Amino acid sequence: MRLTARMWIDAYLTRLRLSDIPAFVVAHGDDTGGAVLVKLSTLDGKAVAFQRSFDLETGGRKWMALAEGPEAEVDTAITRQRGYDPDLWVVEVEDRAGRHLLDEPGLAD
Repeated sequence: MRLTARMWIDAYLTRLRLSDIPAFVVAHGDDTGGAVLVKLSTLDGKAVAFQRSFDLETGGRKWMALAEGPEAEVDTAITRQRGYDPDLWVVEVEDRAGRHLLDEPGLAD
């Protein structure tokens, strides 16, 4: 059984908080089935937006970059995705070192 989007978001925000990494929900999606985008801002004008995708080789799920580069361009890509999917969650992570924890056990898949 998969976690609801809300439960995953709550767990992710807790993990980030325990690592002293600021993060904010900037778009609240559907609590049960909403997809999640994670925007990592490195606070230097650059950002990366990650989305969860299926890995065709393994059949699992992994986080992949949806958009990367100047923060304004990443924000435009996120706005476009929200236009396609109003149930989409968007979490913004702010970390100069580029930490997002998406590759950590329990969050990666």
